[in-house]
Amino acid sequence: MRNIYRLIIIFPFFILGCAPNVIDENKVLQKIDSLDMEIYSKRGDKIYSITSPNSSYNNIELKFELKKPIINIFNGEKTKYIISSEESTLSENNKLLKLRGNVKLKTLRKDEDILYADNFIWNIENTDYTLEGNIKFENKNIILNSGKAKLGSDNVIEFFNPVKYIIKDENNDNKYEINSENAYYNLDTESVSFKAEDKRVKSIIYF
Repeated sequence: MRNIYRLIIIFPFFILGCAPNVIDENKVLQKIDSLDMEIYSKRGDKIYSITSPNSSYNNIELKFELKKPIINIFNGEKTKYIISSEESTLSENNKLLKLRGNVKLKTLRKDEDILYADNFIWNIENTDYTLEGNIKFENKNIILNSGKAKLGSDNVIEFFNPVKYIIKDENNDNKYEINSENAYYNLDTESVSFKAEDKRVKSIIYF
């Protein structure tokens, strides 16, 4: 049986609004096609939205399983990041979001920044996003590679040791290829800094 409905649920921390097509398979698992869901804070601010062409909801584990999801993370009324992946889970009252497989996070800046990873983890009660596995950050100026990275609310991406980076020239060709310890890329100032384990700044490059 297929039902079309619009649902708004008020939770202690956020409001959930969605308009999916639901296919009832059994009392445990509900399959949903064309999921379109928005998550709001208690104050009514939009936190993020999710669309998925094929998903399901587990009534026992209280968890969404989504295929080919697209997530928009908002800053006020504007989209800050757009993230896509092969699959994802949404659990803990829609507060814990995990993406797996070909994760791609991009900004909406004029000179687009793109961050690739195998996995993405975000608890909406925190302001940091964790990315793990085959990290690659790329824009017109630089390519940074590492095994783990963290994107903070201050728009600084921390790449964990070991880090490999490539600086591009004006023709968008690779000019330098260097290995380093932890690196920090500031999306606002378009600069990258490198720090040793004792937190002393080794170098800062502005583009």
